[in-house]
Amino acid sequence: MAYCTQTDIEEQTSQAELIELTDDAGAGAVDATAVARAVADADAEIDSYCGSRYTLPFSPVPVMIRKLSVDIAVYNLFSRRAILKISDERQKRYDNAVRFLRDVARGLISLGADAPTPVNTSDTASIAGNDRLFTREKMSGF
Repeated sequence: MAYCTQTDIEEQTSQAELIELTDDAGAGAVDATAVARAVADADAEIDSYCGSRYTLPFSPVPVMIRKLSVDIAVYNLFSRRAILKISDERQKRYDNAVRFLRDVARGLISLGADAPTPVNTSDTASIAGNDRLFTREKMSGF
């Protein structure tokens, strides 16, 4: 399950810009396969940071993860076109997304109230069991 959709990306870019970023064949339309690849790459990047703290893939997708996926996917689409300069704003959004993910990986930032329960990353083991069947007190009668 992708963390964002093409519709989410279309909310952040104009239709003309998205066509320019994805239309390798010159068809004059958005190439949904290129968008899906950019989203998959963004989600893999997100998972690489969050995998040590959360069970993946996220389901349901936390709001912050969707936002980060959009920012990274748009950055990935711009990266496909060496002739197009990535705006300072897009670069900043990508850099902020990576910084946020690094802090999530370090446990400094939570994904919010809608995030799944974090994976237990402590090095200690916990054992729960029934009371002992045989103890010194119980055995003393024999």
